[in-house]
Amino acid sequence: MQMIEVENLPGGSAAPPIRVGDVAIAEEAIAQEMQYHPSENVSDAQLKAARALVVRELLSQRAAELGLAPIVDDKGVENDAAMTELLERELEVPEPDEAACQRFFEAYPERFFEPVQMQVRHILLLAAPEDAQARDAQYHQGVELLEELAVAPERFTEFALRHSACPSKNEGGELGWLTTGQTVPELDRALQHLPGGLHDRPLASRYGWHLVSIDKRIEAQPLPFEVVADKVRHTLHEQATRRALRHYLLALEETYGVEGLALDKDADGALMQ
Repeated sequence: MQMIEVENLPGGSAAPPIRVGDVAIAEEAIAQEMQYHPSENVSDAQLKAARALVVRELLSQRAAELGLAPIVDDKGVENDAAMTELLERELEVPEPDEAACQRFFEAYPERFFEPVQMQVRHILLLAAPEDAQARDAQYHQGVELLEELAVAPERFTEFALRHSACPSKNEGGELGWLTTGQTVPELDRALQHLPGGLHDRPLASRYGWHLVSIDKRIEAQPLPFEVVADKVRHTLHEQATRRALRHYLLALEETYGVEGLALDKDADGALMQ
């Protein structure tokens, strides 16, 4: 069982006092824990931190009751091995059978595709996001270069060597074969929807403007069940584990009692990945 960060357990107010059984969750502990739960505002971070500490204390009390190794050592550091031992002992997670895997595969075919593959060249015209003047100037230069390339596409390598700020300029701007997630997100999203050939407008990213040529494009292809069976089985097992964890945490909440913070029916959290 792999462990992931404890966070996002839905519940009520994070306002103190918060207690798990006879153990109080100190405000200082919540403040210290907040650094591990980045959020849009302080109150959300505080709530996530409080929930994480409540779950950890619930697990700690259960481990102590069973005579297992402490979930948290004397220095306050979580013992992942101890938490894994507890959850593997306590959670009953059924393995999905072949029929369930097949049904899931047929219900969500869009999840199981070979991604689009593209052979891409580009020229990066460098301009920082906050430098409006540079971005404007580089955009207009990009438009001019694209107009020239539309007439003389064979000059792409030359222009890459002369103008690109990317190390790929030494290979004529070649980025090779790309699939989803292999380049900066802004450019990656744009590439997914472009046809083959030289794109007629500069594409923006956090680094500046990209002049892009898609030399070859292989569209997404569905994968047969035999190829993705392990992935399907893993997905269903993870879903079952989250359900089991949700019920387990709610049962611990009822057994030991939690004041000041409530875990509700969606308390599957993020202990498993």
